[in-house]
Amino acid sequence: MKREISIIGIIVKNLSAVDTLNNVLHKYSEFIIGRMGLPYKERDINLISISVDADVETTNRLKAEIESVPEVIANSVCYDVEF
Repeated sequence: MKREISIIGIIVKNLSAVDTLNNVLHKYSEFIIGRMGLPYKERDINLISISVDADVETTNRLKAEIESVPEVIANSVCYDVEF
């Protein structure tokens, strides 16, 4: 299948969701290029961005699983790369 580079932005509204979110991300670790997390104390949230190299279906499944975690929201941007 054709692969694409995507960035998924994640907002964690409650720290109790972090363990479940980490389990989801670990499940897709072979597709994750990198990850950056930032606590935003002024708003009491955590921001995470992950870079993904996967086919569209896998990226969509990952995003859906992330969004299924309570107190977590996500959005993605993809770039169609031909190499």
